[in-house]
Amino acid sequence: MNWILVAEIAYIILLVLVCIWVIYETRSTTKAICYLLLVIFLPVIGMFIYFSFGTNYRKRKIYNKKLIKDEGLVSRVREKLSDYSRDGFLVGGEPVTRFKELGYMLARDSSSILTSGNRVSLLLNGEQKFEEVLRCIDQARRHIHIEYYIYEDDEIGGTIERLLIKKAAEGVAVRFIYDDFGSRPIRKKLVKRLRKGGVAAFPFHKVLLWAFANRLNYRNHRKIIVIDGTVGFVGGVNVSDKYINSAASKNKVFWRDTHLKIEGAGVLQLQHIFLSDWNFCAKDSIVPDADYFPNPMTSIQGSQLVQIASSGPDSDRPTVLYAILQAINLAETEILITTPYFIPGESITDALIVAALGGVKVQLLVPGVSDSRIVNAAAHSYYDDLLSAGVEIFLYQKGFVHAKTIVADRMVSMVGTANMDYRSFELNFEVNAIVYDRQFAEELATAFENDIEYSIKINPNEWHSRPVATLLLEKTARLMSPVL
Repeated sequence: MNWILVAEIAYIILLVLVCIWVIYETRSTTKAICYLLLVIFLPVIGMFIYFSFGTNYRKRKIYNKKLIKDEGLVSRVREKLSDYSRDGFLVGGEPVTRFKELGYMLARDSSSILTSGNRVSLLLNGEQKFEEVLRCIDQARRHIHIEYYIYEDDEIGGTIERLLIKKAAEGVAVRFIYDDFGSRPIRKKLVKRLRKGGVAAFPFHKVLLWAFANRLNYRNHRKIIVIDGTVGFVGGVNVSDKYINSAASKNKVFWRDTHLKIEGAGVLQLQHIFLSDWNFCAKDSIVPDADYFPNPMTSIQGSQLVQIASSGPDSDRPTVLYAILQAINLAETEILITTPYFIPGESITDALIVAALGGVKVQLLVPGVSDSRIVNAAAHSYYDDLLSAGVEIFLYQKGFVHAKTIVADRMVSMVGTANMDYRSFELNFEVNAIVYDRQFAEELATAFENDIEYSIKINPNEWHSRPVATLLLEKTARLMSPVL
């Protein structure tokens, strides 16, 4: 028997089946064509890449997890949250009225309540964030919930670790989720010390050899802290010394980032996200009660309205992407965007171009030098069309800008964990906070303007005249967007 011929026939049959699977599973025609070319012209390797990065795991629901398993209870909880959300729309004032379609979309798509009575504090860089985090953790009385993509065993990581162990010894329930890829250095020592000290610690999705490619690709990129169900933190700052810019810091690069502290009912949605993730990774069955979800009316801290957008492979739709698109589409005068990784895809690119052509002032702040040359090259491939439409692009020079923020018409602000790229929209578990408040939007816009002072504005004429070889390199890097 000619085994080579048999192997060739078997491979052709497999190739045909994979191609049929690609066509059936891939919603985007462009992506389907790319994946078909990949599996056809890169034998075996192309199939491996597709099943690692191209399969629609949101549709397959392999990450399906629910906080509440009782459907009757789900219905009652949603009804109560819906009533509370309606109250938010009534008292929200002009920011909510002008951007009501954004609020309605999130309420319908992900049952994200629009909460009133919040106090939101803007925390710039690690030096502001960690001081406040340590103070609030030390004041915890019932529970501390922490979820991070990157947690390092360095000075600030050790300081938080010791405080968590101290609070656990005082009887406070401490739960800790870490991403097994982003925080892999802490697996052997720090996690063991936490567990020994009474802290319940679990990887979100343990990276196993047999599922290496899949689990490596789908990461929990969230940064969430919830304390006693009334105080929450969310934003771009991971737990690492490199986020702290101080005289004693050993950082060679200034690290510019943005985080939020939320006090009030807006924390309830962060709590829901954390406990859903916890039930999934710890295989626990925590159910909502007054301890985890205190009555919103008794936790009023201020006058700001907050809504949370979250999505990942467990959600029906890319909610974070939809929220950003809706904010861009509803803006009438100004859009200010800061992102460290800008590979927006066609939908956001088109939305920004339409906004700029329609007379909206659109400004984009990105790193002058990225920590990834390939990502930087892919990002550059989008600039030509944006610049031609009138979008102003600034390259940050003081250090590395890692903040993920949007300000629309100085009324609505977004701060969170999602970069403006394919990975954040389709592959990662992400969470953004949306604040409907003029005063806070002005504060975030001022921070944006200060960052512009340390930036270089791209000259469209000079940018359009770059060498052909550079353009080819950038467009080639752009083809790799789904895996960057």
